[in-house]
Amino acid sequence: MNSWKEKPVMPEVLYEDNHLIALNKKSSDLSQGDSTGDPSLDLRVKQYLAAKYDKPGEVFLGVVHRLDRPVSGVILYARTSKALSRMNEMFRQSLVKRTYLAIVRECPPEDEGVLIHFLKRNKKQNKSYAYDREVAGSKKAILSYRIAGRSDSYYLLEIELHSGRHHQIRAQLAATGCPVKGDVKYGYRRANENRGISLFARKLEFLHPVRKVTAGITAPFPEGDLWRKFNYET
Repeated sequence: MNSWKEKPVMPEVLYEDNHLIALNKKSSDLSQGDSTGDPSLDLRVKQYLAAKYDKPGEVFLGVVHRLDRPVSGVILYARTSKALSRMNEMFRQSLVKRTYLAIVRECPPEDEGVLIHFLKRNKKQNKSYAYDREVAGSKKAILSYRIAGRSDSYYLLEIELHSGRHHQIRAQLAATGCPVKGDVKYGYRRANENRGISLFARKLEFLHPVRKVTAGITAPFPEGDLWRKFNYET
């Protein structure tokens, strides 16, 4: 079984220019440092950039968005303050197309559809609760999905986020009776062997904040026997 305490290894770089860097995050990686004190991915990226470009002093790196620790796939950081502020605004305005893949055991109610909930975050539990109607302290959450593959026991869902809420995909799928495989926090019956969950950030598409050209960053399809059972292409 893998452990969060394994020696950190620099993930695969999917995209890099003077303004942005994107990596293929592993399910054990922390997007940003937290109270655990475990080595974070942003720190490792800073070390990588400092060594590659022989930069003295502190290397600037901005966290554009975060992936939950047990989630893998494309994660984007900004290398300049200009890129950071512009990307933050694009995420805020939902101008970044975010495509995820999730493996679930239970079949969704329809082959494709839109899920709308109101999510309320419990910081003490580090969990979000989904409601069908607005409640005090909740925020509207929207995603669309389609069944992109089937195996003998599981379904592969392709998901597009239309808002960016805490644990959004995990909470919304669980609320429909389809928790992500391995996600015991949201009701799946047992954990995956690697302690990750079967939720993968497949692709980001956006207008480059400086170059003003369309950028598409895709992570390779995850490894593993279960993922290989699905014949999936985007």
